[in-house]
Amino acid sequence: MTEPNGGTFDVVILGGGSGGYAAALRAAQLDLSVALIEKGKLGGTCLHNGCIPTKALLHAAEIADQTRESEQFGVKAELVGIDMSGVNSYKEGVISRLYKGLQGLVKSAKITLVEGHGRLVGPETIEVDGRRYTGRNIVLATGSYARTLPGLEIDGERVITSDHALTLDRVPTSAIVLGGGVIGVEFASVWKSFGVDVTIIEALPRLVAAEDEESSKALERAFRKRGIKFSVGKRFEKAEYTDSGVKVTIEGGQTFEAELLLVAVGRGPNTAGLGYEEQGIRLDRGFVLTDERLRTGVGNIYAVGDIVPGLQLAHRGFQQGIFVAEEIAGRNPAVIDETGIPRVTYSDPELASVGLTEARAKERYGADKIVTYNYNLGGNGKSQILKTAGFVKLVRVVDGPVVGVHMVGARLGELVGEAQLIVNWEAYPAEVAQLIHAHPTQSEALGEAHLALAGKPLHAHA
Repeated sequence: MTEPNGGTFDVVILGGGSGGYAAALRAAQLDLSVALIEKGKLGGTCLHNGCIPTKALLHAAEIADQTRESEQFGVKAELVGIDMSGVNSYKEGVISRLYKGLQGLVKSAKITLVEGHGRLVGPETIEVDGRRYTGRNIVLATGSYARTLPGLEIDGERVITSDHALTLDRVPTSAIVLGGGVIGVEFASVWKSFGVDVTIIEALPRLVAAEDEESSKALERAFRKRGIKFSVGKRFEKAEYTDSGVKVTIEGGQTFEAELLLVAVGRGPNTAGLGYEEQGIRLDRGFVLTDERLRTGVGNIYAVGDIVPGLQLAHRGFQQGIFVAEEIAGRNPAVIDETGIPRVTYSDPELASVGLTEARAKERYGADKIVTYNYNLGGNGKSQILKTAGFVKLVRVVDGPVVGVHMVGARLGELVGEAQLIVNWEAYPAEVAQLIHAHPTQSEALGEAHLALAGKPLHAHA
């Protein structure tokens, strides 16, 4: 339902992305009256410009690789080429179906959907194009935007962001990816599968530097094998147009040339010009500061999702939205443990993790209190069938629980749910070792790793 003339509600939510719509749906379930304000489309970045479209491209890339490599499985097929109009049609179809489903959910929940640009004008009031919506509680969920670097202008043609990359109508011959985090690595993986000559430039010492170092190194080895080039540890200096594309210079004077430059240096919080600071909300580099219960300290105003410091992940925002709705309804939900949030990089190979890296665990508990174990996927039957290499790494406190799980290999993102249970429930290796994992599955790799840490390795060495 829509409300064109303002009104008063139990909850007014600014932003209809993963955090905002989750808060709206859960609050409506708890019999609270809800207004949800969104200037674009319900679903936000994740549905329209992030998680869903990029994973659709990654699946198309996987199909391309499987076709190209099919003969090793005894199937003769030929990859004629990549039809980007067809790829984009498939991608848009996925988005459209999910979008319609979300619209239906919001409508059936009797949430008042307000279309327009909202601005916080009081501790209980959001104004949208002259109309005022009063909320006994306010939830800020305005999401993020693709960042660039000082002096680097995005033209949308030769220098692009991930938003532009998702709507390309052609496969470029070559591309430079500025940024070796999750977004940059995923696009590099897609483009290489599509036949693009790709180079990643990353200022930090390694790709996906937030992950465990062994996972990063494994990804780098896999990328070298795939022919994806990368430079790490040197900062970007400048980009210039050439007759055929773009030339990028990094520290030390080294240059790279390509048809396109994808700027993937992270995402910034959408908080500028929305009235937050004027109402006394504290910001740090644009991010909204909150307490552990996501309260801003101003009235009954909460913040969720990418505007809150921490991991910028759709599922984090989604869970925060549910948490805030239950908090408002007086359900006293348990505080979200940020360490226990699963992380997946959907490249080829995939990186999946939850909990502490080995380095962080040693910082927290002391180097002598941490043990690790790596189970090589070479001993896993399903991984051999899939012809994927990689490992499952466990980080454990001596005589204590597993505090980190790190996995590298095709399709291992699907195992992160079990890994999350292990870490969040503070499981001991012997407890997980008792569980029966179906054979042949890649989930057996988690079981085998825990068997080894419990002192009874079967297909692995202790």
